[in-house]
Amino acid sequence: MKTDSIFYRLFQEFPDIFFELIGELTQEANTYQFSSVEIKQTAFRIDGVFLPTHEESPIYFVEVQFQTDANIYARLFAEIFLYLRQNSPQNDWRGVLIYPSSSVDTSNIQHYREFFTSQRVLRIYLDELGEVTSLPISIATIKLVIENEDIAISQARQLINRTKQEISSKPKQRQLLELIETILVYKFPRMSREEIETMFGLSELKQTRFYQDAFQEGKQEGKQEGKLEAVPRLLALGLTVEQIAEALGLEVAQVREASQNQSSS
Repeated sequence: MKTDSIFYRLFQEFPDIFFELIGELTQEANTYQFSSVEIKQTAFRIDGVFLPTHEESPIYFVEVQFQTDANIYARLFAEIFLYLRQNSPQNDWRGVLIYPSSSVDTSNIQHYREFFTSQRVLRIYLDELGEVTSLPISIATIKLVIENEDIAISQARQLINRTKQEISSKPKQRQLLELIETILVYKFPRMSREEIETMFGLSELKQTRFYQDAFQEGKQEGKQEGKLEAVPRLLALGLTVEQIAEALGLEVAQVREASQNQSSS
C-alpha cells in the first residue's frame, strides 16, 4: 500500500485534518500551504511540509513512517536542519511523525530526546487514536489506512454512511468519498476499482459532474497544454498515470512529468 501517496493526497486536499490530528485549531489550515520538499544537492526529500503564510506560525515537517527504520530520526533531523540552513526561514518549526503503531517506532532517540521532551517533535500512533465510531470522520478516515481487510470493510461502510449524513458540503463530501475509495483500492489490490465501487455503493461517484467535467476537459481540449492541465484533477480522482495517458492520448512520461510539476509547485 502506497501510504506516502495516500497521506500526501490527504494532507494536500484536507489540510485541516493534519491540524485536528495534532490537537490544533483546524482554522490554522487556512494559513498554510502543504507540499513535499526536496533538499538541494542531497538525496533527501521530506514527506510533507506545511509552510505558513504568516511569520508568527511555525513550519510543520511531517514524516509518515510505516516500516521500521533504525535511522529515521538521524535522517529526519538531518533533513530538517539542512532545510533550515538552505532556506533561513524566520518562522519557528515543529516536527510530526506518523506511525501505524508504536511497534514500528524502534529507532533510538538518545541524541534527540530534548526535541520530544519539549514537544517540538510529536509522534502519533494511529492505532492509539481511539475507536473509529467516536472519532471525527476525518481522523477515522486516516485510521482506515491501518485496519486489516475484514475491519476495513465494515469501517469503510460506516465512514461512507457518516460522510453522506454528516458532511453537508457537497464538494467536501465528494472529496472524502473519493479518498475513502482510493484507500480501499490500495487495501484490496486484487479487486478492481469497479468491484470496490459496487461493493461499497460508490458507483454514483463516476456520475458526478466533477468527475465527468474533469475527464472531458482533457479529451475535448485539442491543445496539449490543456490536456496537461487536466492531469492533476484526474490524479485527484484516483486514476492511474496509465489510465490518464490512454484517455488523453499522452505519453506516460508526459503525465508523470505533469504530476511531478504539480507536486513541486
